[in-house]
Amino acid sequence: MTRAPEHDEPHGAGLGTRLNWLRAAVLGANDGVVSTAGLVVGVAGATGDRGALLTAGLAGLLAGSLSMAAGEYVSVSTQRDSEKAALATEKRELQETPEAELAELTGLLEGKGLSREVAREAAVQLTERDALRAHAEVELGIDPDDLTNPWHAAGASFLAFTVGALLPLLAIVLPPATARVPVTVLSVLAVLAVTGWWSARLGEAAAGPAVLRNMGGGAVAMAVTYGAGHLLGAAGV
Repeated sequence: MTRAPEHDEPHGAGLGTRLNWLRAAVLGANDGVVSTAGLVVGVAGATGDRGALLTAGLAGLLAGSLSMAAGEYVSVSTQRDSEKAALATEKRELQETPEAELAELTGLLEGKGLSREVAREAAVQLTERDALRAHAEVELGIDPDDLTNPWHAAGASFLAFTVGALLPLLAIVLPPATARVPVTVLSVLAVLAVTGWWSARLGEAAAGPAVLRNMGGGAVAMAVTYGAGHLLGAAGV
């Protein structure tokens, strides 16, 4: 008897979760690039002092990364609280009305395309094995053993933003004064092209429009902040 070949291809919620984290990391890095580039290019429009550029860039990096981390922590904590509350409600309903919950699970499985008889048998077996897990996964779309982690989310956002912000910061302080803005602009646009392409690939969308939108948004941000900085610098503000 020939065994079917085994493979480790990821499926279901696990794959979706990993793709969501990866997409969030790309977008976080993209935010770090654009916001920090706009800040340092704006300051460069007003002054060529390396110390001022470094100070502004570091302040923007820390403020942005900490803000992203805090926001992600609050958001994911709220999601985790909702998941825990939903699981608690489901656990109570299983204890108080087990037959109604079995009928509900049968209906959910039947709605996925199973016949009534097969759905009923599957519901019975799933309930006997682990009723709470069965309802959590089928009804709520939650893995009880893999709830969202706010600390992981905060750390990932902090790291992604910091990595993205380092590029424009280094690009504005390392080159000679006359090359700082051109080097920064070209470096940022190149990275935005890559992140735009990657985001489109993760979403299985056309890469061209995503790359142009990403680069266009970054170019506008840097042009506006540079212009504002130049005007303020010329006015002696």
